[in-house]
Amino acid sequence: MPQYMLLIYPPVDTPPPNRLARWQDYTDSLVEAGVMLANGRLQTVDAATTVRVRGGETLISDGPFAETKEFLAGFYLVDCPDLDAALKYAERMPLEDYGSVEVRPMMFPAGTPASEMTVPVQA
Repeated sequence: MPQYMLLIYPPVDTPPPNRLARWQDYTDSLVEAGVMLANGRLQTVDAATTVRVRGGETLISDGPFAETKEFLAGFYLVDCPDLDAALKYAERMPLEDYGSVEVRPMMFPAGTPASEMTVPVQA
């Protein structure tokens, strides 16, 4: 089955509502449905370090790459039959009035060896 990354983007300047129990219920529902492959929560943008290599020189800076109104706070990796199913799981996240979810298909399934990662050439 295809795999989809559900990327969670809350606003930078607004503290998240206390929905820990709802998030746990959501996570449990993905496990019970047999679709969750992995998930994770990231620290805030204040903990980020950005690395850029330009002209052979490595530049390291504290914080995110760019100023944004939302930040990547976490993810779920799900195994679904199609995009419509992944979108349904994204809709159920407890973010109805706070933040957004970006749903993106994985180019290769998680765990694919590098030797098998070939991108088809567009003609």
